[in-house]
Amino acid sequence: MRRAMRPAQRCQSLRGPREPSAAPLVFSALRSPGSLHRTVRGGGDFLEGVKSIQQKWENVQRTVQSEARGESHLPPPPENTGQPCTIQQPTRGELDLLYEEVIYTVVNRVGVPSPEYVTNEGDLYRYLQKVFEVKPELHEVVLQRVQESKRASFSLKISVVEGKDLLAKDPNGYSDPYCMLGIVPGQAPREVEEKRERKFSFRKRKEKLEKHASVKEGLAAKCIQVTEVKHETLNPVWNEHFVFEIDDVLSDFLHLDIWDHDDDVSVAEACKKLNEVSGLKGMGRYFKQIAKSVRTNGTSASGAEENMDDFLGCVNIPVNEIPVGGYDRWFKLEPRSSASKVQGECHLILKLFTTQRDTALSRRDSQVRIHEKLLSQILLYEHQQVQTETYNWGGRLSKQAWTVLSHHAVQTNLSPLQQAIIRWRCYSSHHRGERMCYSFLLGLLRTIEEEWDASSLEEELKNSLADSFNLHIEHCLSLLRRLRQVFPCSSPIAITRCSFMLSGLGFLQAMQAFRASCPQYRELSQDVATVIKKSTMEWYGITITRHKKDEAVLEQQLKHLVLVVDAVCADLQRELNIYNKLFCSSLKVDLFSISYQQLEKLVASDARAAMDKVCVALEQEGGAMSQAMGDTLFELYMSLKTLGHFRDFLPESNVKMLALTGYHEWFKASVHKWFQMVNEISCDRIRKAVKEDQLKPVSGVSKHSASAAQVTSCFSQVWDFWVQLAWPETAGACTFLTRLVEDLSSAAVLYCELIKRKMDNSQQDTKTLTGQLCVALNNVEHVRAFLGNLPRGLGLQGAERAAEERSGAEGAEQGAQAWSSQLWCVDAELHKQLKNMIGQLTDKMLLGLNKYIRHISLSPDSINNDDAVSPLMKYLDDTLVILSESLVKDNLARVLRSLWSLILRIIFDTVAENRDVSVEFYGRFHFTLEALVEFFHAEGEGLTLEDLRNEDHRALERELRLNRCSSSELIEQYFVEKIAQQRMLKHSKFGRMSVRCYYEALEQRLTVEVLHASDLIALDANGLSDPFVIVELCPHHVFPAAKSQRTQVKPKTLHPVFDETFYFRVTPEQHKHRAACVLFTVMDYDWLSTNDFAGEATASLGDFAVPDRAGAHGGGRAVQPLLLHLTRPKPSEKPIMKMLESRTTDREAQEFVRKMKDLEKSMGDEE
Repeated sequence: MRRAMRPAQRCQSLRGPREPSAAPLVFSALRSPGSLHRTVRGGGDFLEGVKSIQQKWENVQRTVQSEARGESHLPPPPENTGQPCTIQQPTRGELDLLYEEVIYTVVNRVGVPSPEYVTNEGDLYRYLQKVFEVKPELHEVVLQRVQESKRASFSLKISVVEGKDLLAKDPNGYSDPYCMLGIVPGQAPREVEEKRERKFSFRKRKEKLEKHASVKEGLAAKCIQVTEVKHETLNPVWNEHFVFEIDDVLSDFLHLDIWDHDDDVSVAEACKKLNEVSGLKGMGRYFKQIAKSVRTNGTSASGAEENMDDFLGCVNIPVNEIPVGGYDRWFKLEPRSSASKVQGECHLILKLFTTQRDTALSRRDSQVRIHEKLLSQILLYEHQQVQTETYNWGGRLSKQAWTVLSHHAVQTNLSPLQQAIIRWRCYSSHHRGERMCYSFLLGLLRTIEEEWDASSLEEELKNSLADSFNLHIEHCLSLLRRLRQVFPCSSPIAITRCSFMLSGLGFLQAMQAFRASCPQYRELSQDVATVIKKSTMEWYGITITRHKKDEAVLEQQLKHLVLVVDAVCADLQRELNIYNKLFCSSLKVDLFSISYQQLEKLVASDARAAMDKVCVALEQEGGAMSQAMGDTLFELYMSLKTLGHFRDFLPESNVKMLALTGYHEWFKASVHKWFQMVNEISCDRIRKAVKEDQLKPVSGVSKHSASAAQVTSCFSQVWDFWVQLAWPETAGACTFLTRLVEDLSSAAVLYCELIKRKMDNSQQDTKTLTGQLCVALNNVEHVRAFLGNLPRGLGLQGAERAAEERSGAEGAEQGAQAWSSQLWCVDAELHKQLKNMIGQLTDKMLLGLNKYIRHISLSPDSINNDDAVSPLMKYLDDTLVILSESLVKDNLARVLRSLWSLILRIIFDTVAENRDVSVEFYGRFHFTLEALVEFFHAEGEGLTLEDLRNEDHRALERELRLNRCSSSELIEQYFVEKIAQQRMLKHSKFGRMSVRCYYEALEQRLTVEVLHASDLIALDANGLSDPFVIVELCPHHVFPAAKSQRTQVKPKTLHPVFDETFYFRVTPEQHKHRAACVLFTVMDYDWLSTNDFAGEATASLGDFAVPDRAGAHGGGRAVQPLLLHLTRPKPSEKPIMKMLESRTTDREAQEFVRKMKDLEKSMGDEE
């Protein structure tokens, strides 16, 4: 049997989870909605169309997800705003003036260049000729004119920021530092040698001026400046700014002294009065005052010098060592001589710039305007040099361009803020004509915000910045109006550009610079929302126009409407997955909500108008609807349902008033047509599948045939149809669901009937027919298992909960009862069909089973039991191997249970036919029964022991066991059963009696007291009886010496009181016998005829108490009376009696049977 069970375990036919069929990916549902529609119409019937609709939306999802992952490498389309972009180009004359300006900048460049600067003039000239398209001849003319012009005048801007770690000169451990600084004119060679020996100081400069008073080389008053005094600190912060004119940028140098302020009138005040001095003599007088305030470092002062200032250090910086971009660094303080003691650093910011430029453009335009023109011209040339992905140019300039622009910005003294604004204006303007990288533009905005200082900005530049902001916003809004065309989701690069553009707009509206320069501008987010609305309406109009055909046929109009709704759904999916995140994160604009509300309203209007036409058409045609129209309407319903699902992503405040609410009401008349189509298609498919079925397994794994697979596939499509329908109204959904369950149930029953009919009409041989019968069983089980999943698949529990919410518990219970009743009925019908076919299968085994079981019964006693049973076991094993290979597990279990019942019945009939045979006969069949139990159990792989040891098995096993017993043993078993029945009896209509019995072991005496009886049955004509009781010990062969005893007759009563005592001699062995009992027989005395039987009761000797003889008042009186209910059994109906009766040669058996029959006759016909 285990050999037979293994194949069934390896191969099951239970329905597994359905896997969606593969569908081709749609490249872009939005751009090619027609392809989606063709996919739907590519099927055959209505159910295939339902499947295609599901595949269609799976394709859309995959496409959008692919776009969101950026798997495409398409370049972004042109960013065309739909309006001509007019950027004013400079004239040739303007370019020539600008060329002269830039050549002048190159010729007059100053400062130490860093490595990123180009220092070769020839390289710069050649680059500029290309930028301005200037021929070499003209370049030489311009260069000569510039060289002959007046050289630029330079000035040095100095910011004294702070100092740190200065030397403490005051007793309190601090100093009161201030700075005195000035430009020292260029020196002669001799003076340079002297400087090597001793560093410059304002004191030494004063002595030189006195000795050479007649030489005009003194310091002008404007060349010396002083900072404020910072009291009691070693880390002073000044943040003071000075400007000095530079006579010679090659030889002049900056000198700065730091002093500790001590007296009331010191160097600080002296320097402040220098502007009042005229001539070198007055200047000398003030330097004498300066000299008095200086003392030698480290030398103690006299009393007259107590209020003199102390020297803290100095800094000397040659002008020709200042970088092009200036200095912004800490300088270490230097001593005046090797004897000086100083410490600390001073933070300075130095920058060179021109104060006078001898060019025509400088005399006409502002330096800001000139720099902007120069940058614009360079940008135009630089962008033209980009060969690949020009749209992604990040504004990176060549070294030549950077060199020219940096020198010009330095020479014209443009602040970082001015330069940032100029760059923004030029790049944003250039971007409107030639698109650039939006992240670079965002970086320019951040630079403006970092440098922003409204107080330092001229009104003209502020206005020009406002204009550039407005133009950029206008340009971006124009692009957003064409969002789907300019930034399509199919191009990840375009989406990235859109993201940075929106980030730029979001940053722009939060900028201080934007609020300060454009105070009248309202919220940018509102403008973006307005543009989105216009863009959505325009896109929908374009989509309608694209699919609008001059079709007079209503069905074609509906198909085109489906295309439009599909395009809208695909567009919303993209907005939800891609666009909306960008707009929400950057501008806090809910693009999806705005678009959905616009599109939903437009679609609802068109759909309602179309469905009104459908209603009119149906009325004209008397409600008849073609299948093609039904297909199209269902597709339109599904598209609208998909569109409606997007509302789940709206804020709660926007969900209440939507135009598509209740759209399903438009399709109520169509739903019944859809269900009718589904049912008709299902039945047609079932008939065709059964007709073509060869009743052969579809594969080595599956044991059902093609028709079962086709039926469950059809049911799966019906399942999908219901899932996709998802009728939103609870009451309607319950009604439709009830119909659907009914249709599926009837279709399943139809399939089973057709399969059974096919089997009944089969003309195949027995072996082939058996195989086909197994396949048919598997087919029915396959369909039944599928239907078992209906409650979960169709969402019956969810429908029940929805019904309860709408109609209360009573409505939900009614719906659940309807569905459960339908499913229970179809399951019962399928089980009935299975049982019938299994009966046909086992009937074909009946002949073989009878043969081998008869072989067992006819085998002589001399044959070993194993040899007698072996043919039957081999037949069963061979048969079940075939069945296990052909049947699924559940069917094999059903066949095994049916076969088991059949075998038990055959054995039982065989035993019944062979009465009064040898004990060995019954022993052999008992052996056969146990062998069969072991065979069918198969060590847990077959039937369970509970199934095997069923009621039939127990009856047969008892029959065999009893037949193996002797007559005495059967009689004992008869009384054992009577004792058990008496104990279970709790009430009786035949009355009851009270007795007291006890056993005295020492005397080996049993005392029986018959006390009284009550509610006896009336057996006389007067409605009473004349009862007496016969007391006897049974079985008689256990108590051969015990004689029966009887009480006196109590006339005319149904409640007699006897109070009589009887004694029996009983040995301890007899007392312990399992069948030993006292039989009380109540009889009705009749002196004219035979006494009548009124009832009997049995009491086991084992239940009697043993009295305590040690008690003073003891004895049997202390034993409680025993209440016994009377019975009137019919012994002839008991199996044991039949067994005894069949033993005609056994005197003991026949005597016992005779006595029981006499007792039964005395009952008469009364009950």
